[in-house]
Amino acid sequence: MTSAAALASLAILGYAAFYLVACAIFPFGNCRRCHGTGRRPSPTRRSFRLCRRCDATGRRVRLGRRVYDYLRTEHERGSR
Repeated sequence: MTSAAALASLAILGYAAFYLVACAIFPFGNCRRCHGTGRRPSPTRRSFRLCRRCDATGRRVRLGRRVYDYLRTEHERGSR
């Protein structure tokens, strides 16, 4: 393996580790549909409606946190 390939794979592994730690500490992100406000404009643009995707919280569970929770539950099931 060349040094450039080793450095690239090391950078990818470092980024993945950082992302998993960030997902463990901060499991929620902003809702993509309402941009974290919890409200969506009505079709006439005069009033607002509550966002149905996030139940008007403005938050969503990040993908990395879903993977973390899945792996944790699979480990617990296998440990019984």
